[in-house]
Amino acid sequence: MNPANLPFDSEAMLEGLRGWVECESPTWDAGAVNRMLDIAARDMAIMGATIERIAGRQGFGGVIRARFPHPRQGEPGILIAGHMDTVHPVGTIETLKWRREGNKCYGPGIYDMKGGNYLSLEAIRQLARASFTTPLPITVLFTPDEEVGTPSTRDIIEAEAARNKYVLVPEPGRADNGVTTGRYAIARFNLEARGRPSHAGATLSAGRSAIREMARQILAIDAMTTEDCTFSVGVVHGGQWVNCVATTATGEALSMAKRQADLDRGVERMLALSGTTNEVAFKVTRGVTRPVWEPDAGTMALYEKARGIAKSLGTELPHASSGGGSDGNFTGAMGIPTLDGLGVRGDNGHTLEEYIEVESLVERGRLMAGLLATLD
Repeated sequence: MNPANLPFDSEAMLEGLRGWVECESPTWDAGAVNRMLDIAARDMAIMGATIERIAGRQGFGGVIRARFPHPRQGEPGILIAGHMDTVHPVGTIETLKWRREGNKCYGPGIYDMKGGNYLSLEAIRQLARASFTTPLPITVLFTPDEEVGTPSTRDIIEAEAARNKYVLVPEPGRADNGVTTGRYAIARFNLEARGRPSHAGATLSAGRSAIREMARQILAIDAMTTEDCTFSVGVVHGGQWVNCVATTATGEALSMAKRQADLDRGVERMLALSGTTNEVAFKVTRGVTRPVWEPDAGTMALYEKARGIAKSLGTELPHASSGGGSDGNFTGAMGIPTLDGLGVRGDNGHTLEEYIEVESLVERGRLMAGLLATLD
């Protein structure tokens, strides 16, 4: 089966993808994420898949597991793992409207990662229409919480990956048309400062500001960044009344490193910030962590298979480890052959200028179809 002969159509794919993108699904809105999962479940049910809904927990949306008909159903096969949550609040579609400008198409979550999820289903659809039976059964797992570190579904992802021979992750492709064969380690932290209140006008000096201490610690955290390990604070909340010295302030920090040992040292440095200064207590607690994923022989063999398919389609397929976590961190770290970054090309993820390159829908759809058709 030559994937180049499959009749992928970018315009038809855009038409289907538009409904996905315009169904906004920010992580913290479980109802919105579940509405998006409903759309995907319906599309896959029409394709003949058996759909299982797994209830969400910890305030997040649920999970969809779809198994496509196959004579070897139940045996280890191929897992396509993607997330349906985005970082864009409901209403972003009014600012970041769906629009096509030449080879670019814009919309919230279109790049990260609804475009990749959609082309994966189109690849399965095209193979089925061609009456081609893949060597291995295919399972698709769509999850609701990757953008916040996958706190509620890591166990499901790892359990499903362990039942399969390969994991394909259609996160955005690299700018050089490459794929991802490793991911850096990532740790999240919760920050809390607790001071002493007072009237900010009448008795200012009697108070101890949690906001002031949080600000001091943010500068200290940013200054810890090195080539080996980065640190950043991305969320801060503090105070309630402007005429009160703030009693509490909270925040969230992120650290990333190429090597696990560097991240482990970074975690130690962050936790060591806990203590009391000028009668204000500062506490750092560790949040969710993504382990470093370093490519092994299995992943590199999977990559070489993809590279060969890409070459047959007339394109080069470089590879590299990438910053920014994905659920491939988990499956790759488990030692299961994993190929990430199989989704669309584009840019400006997590911004109000997020877009995909339209031509990549077909190009990456054919690559995905080639993998599904040849992995055994």
